[in-house]
Amino acid sequence: MWYEEAVVYQIYPLGLCGAPLQNSGDQAQADEHRILRVLDWVEHIKKLGATCVLFNPLFESDAHGYDTRDYLQVDCRLGTREDLQQVCGAFHQAGLRVVLDGVFNYVGRGFWAFRDVQEKKWNSPYKDWFCLSFDGNSPYNDGFWYDCWEGCQELVKLNLGNPAVRDHLHRRRNAPDRLRPDIKEKARNDQKSRSQGCFQNRGDPGIFKTGKLPPDIPQ
Repeated sequence: MWYEEAVVYQIYPLGLCGAPLQNSGDQAQADEHRILRVLDWVEHIKKLGATCVLFNPLFESDAHGYDTRDYLQVDCRLGTREDLQQVCGAFHQAGLRVVLDGVFNYVGRGFWAFRDVQEKKWNSPYKDWFCLSFDGNSPYNDGFWYDCWEGCQELVKLNLGNPAVRDHLHRRRNAPDRLRPDIKEKARNDQKSRSQGCFQNRGDPGIFKTGKLPPDIPQ
């Protein structure tokens, strides 16, 4: 397959495009179309011999991109969905494939379903989307305890055992040539199988998925 011999050029779009460190949520930021600045790099990347571009997270997020707010929207600090389509089109026209970095084990505290739980507590229809308990509390005084990634309370762990969560993750639009699920949990084989299983036998068979695993998880 093409990816077996691909030469990948990695881009962290929030940094390259000069986006604010924190996302205020003001959708007017999209009017700056920051992600279009990547267009100036297309020919340079091609001349370097790259055959593929990997974009680190560019979904709507709280801050650094890995704390997702909405998987179905481009981060408003970068621009619009149409802007992203234009960038992908330019790379395709130059003969390069595009890979999007996906973070599907956890989300940010600003994730829309988590905010619903914060507001409605046990009455929220999304409470089972997360690994949480109303018998405890969080450092943010949410009124419930929740599991997070590596002790980072800003990264709320998703309950990948919930079919509704898995279905939501497959509602992504504008699929690229390849999706790279970010798998970095300590939950060994159980979390590994769930993360990989979420992306098996779904969607266009021409879209390939790959992931990264920490060295202490058996291959």
